[in-house]
Amino acid sequence: MKISCRVHGEWLQVPNKNTIRWLGNEAIKRYLKLNKTQKNEDGESKDQLINLNVEEVRKTRGGVILDNDDIIKSVLDDNEFVNIVLTSDKEKQNIIPAELQHVLEPPPTEFQASTEVLYLDGISLSSDDLRQLGRGRYRIKLTKESEQNVIKSRNLVEKILKEKKVVYGITTGFGNFARTTIDMDKLEELQYNLIRSHAAGVGNPLSPQKTKMLLALRINVLAKGYSGISLSTLMCLVNAFNNNCLSWVPEQGSVGASGDLAPLSHLALGIMGEGRMWSPSTGWDDSLKVLEANNLKPMRLFAKEGIALINGTQLITSLGAEAVERAAVIARQADVVAAMTLEVLKGTSRAFDSDVQKIRPHKGQILVAKRLRALLHSDMYPSQIAQSHRFCNRVQDAYTLRCCPQVHGIVHDTINFVSEIIATEINSGTDNPIVFADRGEIISAGNFHGEYPAKVLDYLAIAIHELASMSERRVERLVNPALSELPAFLVKEGGINSGFMLAHCTAASLVSENKVLCHPSSVDSLSTSAAQEDHVSMGGFSARKALMVIENVEKVIAIELLAACQAIEFLRPLKTTVPLEEVHKVVRGVVRAWDKDRYMSPDIEAVTNLLLEEKIWNAVKHHVDYYHSSTNVETHVFSPTAVMVGETQRPRLQGKKRKVGSKANGDN
Repeated sequence: MKISCRVHGEWLQVPNKNTIRWLGNEAIKRYLKLNKTQKNEDGESKDQLINLNVEEVRKTRGGVILDNDDIIKSVLDDNEFVNIVLTSDKEKQNIIPAELQHVLEPPPTEFQASTEVLYLDGISLSSDDLRQLGRGRYRIKLTKESEQNVIKSRNLVEKILKEKKVVYGITTGFGNFARTTIDMDKLEELQYNLIRSHAAGVGNPLSPQKTKMLLALRINVLAKGYSGISLSTLMCLVNAFNNNCLSWVPEQGSVGASGDLAPLSHLALGIMGEGRMWSPSTGWDDSLKVLEANNLKPMRLFAKEGIALINGTQLITSLGAEAVERAAVIARQADVVAAMTLEVLKGTSRAFDSDVQKIRPHKGQILVAKRLRALLHSDMYPSQIAQSHRFCNRVQDAYTLRCCPQVHGIVHDTINFVSEIIATEINSGTDNPIVFADRGEIISAGNFHGEYPAKVLDYLAIAIHELASMSERRVERLVNPALSELPAFLVKEGGINSGFMLAHCTAASLVSENKVLCHPSSVDSLSTSAAQEDHVSMGGFSARKALMVIENVEKVIAIELLAACQAIEFLRPLKTTVPLEEVHKVVRGVVRAWDKDRYMSPDIEAVTNLLLEEKIWNAVKHHVDYYHSSTNVETHVFSPTAVMVGETQRPRLQGKKRKVGSKANGDN
C-alpha cells in the first residue's frame, strides 16, 4: 500500500508503515532527501525545513483532516492522495480561501502531459472533444488553415490602424463608450484596462478541468479567424493550455451578453500575468509565478485584442457541453436502473410492446421501450424472477414504471435537441466586432448574445430533472412494503435497522432542490451598460444550474440503483435477466449487500461514480446490441404478468421473437 503525499508542491510516494503522524514526518524526510541542494521559492535552503512541524495531514479530495494517531490503512486507500500541511504553509498568506484550498487542487495525475494532439480549426470541435480536452487527454495545435485565417483577419485590423479609421472595438471605447475615439498611442493601454476592469467576477472559481474547457473553447473560436487577434497572442493561449496554466475564473458575474465578459476577462488576466493561476507543479499562486515556473511569458496585447479575448459565449457553452454530455450518460443508465426496479417490483413489460410505440412514434419513446424490452424477460434473456409471478392477478403498473418510455423518452429527445444547439455554438463565431478579412469589412453585430445556449440549457435542466422525479417515486415503491411486498426499507430486522429510510429522504431532498433550480434563468433580463445592453440572456446561471440539476439527478439514480440491487437480494435464489445480473455484479463489486445498518454515504458515492464512469451502461450495452442484432428481428413482447382478456394460459416462453410477417396469436 502506497500513499501519494504533497509537500511544498511536490508529490512523493510513501509506503504504508504506521500512523498518519509517521506518514507526515516520513514525507518531509523524503522531500528533503530529494531536494538537498535546491532552494525554495522564498530563497531559503530546503534543508532548513527539517525543523518544521507537520501542522496537519489532509485528504486531497474533500480536504478532510486526518487524525495523527490513526493507522494509515484504516483511513486511507491504496494510492490515495494527501496534502502534508506544514507550519510554514499555515503562516503564509493563502492565495485562495482556506475553505477551498484543499478542495480545488486535483491530484496531478489528472493533468499528466499528453502526447496526443487535437487540431483546432474553429469548425469541427465536438462536445465530447471539449470534455476530453478538459480532462487533459489532448494537447492543442492549430491547423495551418486556421493560422492563415487568423493572420488574414489581423492584417485587416493592422490596415485599419495604419489608415487611422474609426472602427468600433478597434479605435473606440466599448459599450456606452462606443462613440469615444481613442488616441492611437493609447490603444495598447485600452486593451489592458478593458481586461482588468472587466475581471469583476465573484464567487468560487471554476475547477481546473472546467477552466481547461473554457480556455480550449475560446481558442477554438479565435481559430476561426473572425476576431482580429494576432497569431502570437493566440499562441499564448495555446501554450497556457498545453502547460496546464489555468487562470482563476470566478463562476459568477456573467449576464450572457455581450457574451461572458467577466469570466473571459479573468481567463485572459491570468495569462497576462496578473491575478491568480493554477498549474499542477505550483498549485494556486500568483499568475506571474505560475507562468515563470512553467517557462512561459505573460501575454502582451495589441489593438483590438482585449475585446477579441472576452467577447463570446464560451462560459455558457463550455459548461453546457459538460452538462449535455453528462445528461446523455445518466439518461442511458436511468433506463437501465428503471428496468432493474421494474423487475424487482415484479412489474410487467407489456406496456413496452412495439406496436404501442408505433402509434405514438416519438423517437425517444421508441428508443426507451426498445431498450427496456432488451433488458427485461425474453426468450433470449429469460428471467426467473419474471417467471415467478407469471400468473399473478396484477393488471398494470404505476406510472413511474409503465410510462418510462413516454417520460424518459422526451428526456432523450431533449438531450439530442440541446446537443445540436451546443454543437453549433461550440463552432460559432461569437465575437464582436466581426472581422471579415475576405470582404475587407468589420461588422458590429450580435453573435455574442447567449440566448441560444441559455434557453436550451434551461430546457435541459427541466427535462433531465424528470429522471430524478420518476426515480425518487420508484425508490418510494421499493422501500414501502405496502407497495413492494419486500421488507420495509429493504433491510432485515427492521426497527433495530433503518435500512434505506434516509437514503430515500436524500433522494426526495435532491428532487425538491431541482424543482427550484429548474426555474428558467433565461426568462429574466436586466438592462446593463447604461441601457446599451438592454436585453441579456442570463445564460451563465442557466449553464451552472443545469450542471447542478444533473449532479443531483446522478445521485438520485445512484440511490435507486442501490435500492434495486438490495431488493434483488430478497428474491434470491431467483435470477433476473443476463444483462440485469451484470448490473448487479458491477454494483456488488463496489458495494456489498446491506445485511445491517452501516455508514451509507460512501455507498451512494461509490455507485454515483459507477454511473459517472458509465460502468452500468457498459455492463449491458453489448447485451442490448446483441438482442437487437439483425439476425433476429424483434416484434412484440409478452410479459408473464398482465394476461390479456380472453387469453388462455400460454405454454411457450415469454418475450418470443418471430420473423417479420408471421402471425403469433395473442401477440397483437
